[in-house]
Amino acid sequence: MRSPEKMSAAKKVGAKPVAPPGRATARASTKTAAKTSVAKNSAAKNSAAKKGAARATDDKPGRGLAHGICEQLQQLIYSGEIAPGERLNEAALAQRMGTSRGPIREAIRTLTGIGLVVAVRNRGVFVRQISVREMLEIYELRAMLFGFAAQQAAEHLNDGDKQLFEQLLAGMDAACEANDGQQYYVLNLRFHALVMAQCHNQRAQQAYEDHAKELHLYRRRYFNATINMRRSNAEHRRIYEAIASGAVDRAGKLAQAHVLQGRQRLLSTLEVPATAAALPAVLERRQA
Repeated sequence: MRSPEKMSAAKKVGAKPVAPPGRATARASTKTAAKTSVAKNSAAKNSAAKKGAARATDDKPGRGLAHGICEQLQQLIYSGEIAPGERLNEAALAQRMGTSRGPIREAIRTLTGIGLVVAVRNRGVFVRQISVREMLEIYELRAMLFGFAAQQAAEHLNDGDKQLFEQLLAGMDAACEANDGQQYYVLNLRFHALVMAQCHNQRAQQAYEDHAKELHLYRRRYFNATINMRRSNAEHRRIYEAIASGAVDRAGKLAQAHVLQGRQRLLSTLEVPATAAALPAVLERRQA
């Protein structure tokens, strides 16, 4: 029989050294941290790769070509060279612009999205066409929706949106100085969209957007004159000042008047029959 001393010595010889509990925990923690760090680095690399791929996709030459063609088509439509109601012929446009039909098709999809052209099943894509009477009625609806949104904006405007409004107003002033009707029109649309976003009413915003799409052809031509751009932005600034000061009723009235005055100015640039020219007065009486 072994003595206690020999048994103790045998245990010491055969047993593996055991680290103190504190050291074992520290090692495990270090390994876990290392694995976490590797996982994070891997995720970061994957995210960067995805962003890089997205940028590469967005920068494809074909996409940029379609954007340029879209702008050319807009100018042809706004100038009247492609008339309201005219069908867009992909093959003819591709030949005219020296490209394949793919970028033409993509550009037409963009124009359809902004409402400048409409697709008719089994017939093709046509430049949007509305009558003067329809245009006047749409303006009346836009005025009511825009006035409502301006009132809501005067109650809920935050500092972030204040900065956006001020940037848009400054950008439109710069467009006036440069006599850049296209740039002014783009910023004008953004200003109106920002006002509409303040109402936090999805149905109102959608209705306004739908009505605005129908009027692109009429409204864009109006901003070919610098004096019209300046007058329009002066009204924008008064609307914004009323919104920023919290003057709810004043903001609503100015916004509604802005749309109706735009309708009047636009109507004065069109050659319309006397009966159509008399419609604004009829519409004004309806509102009274």
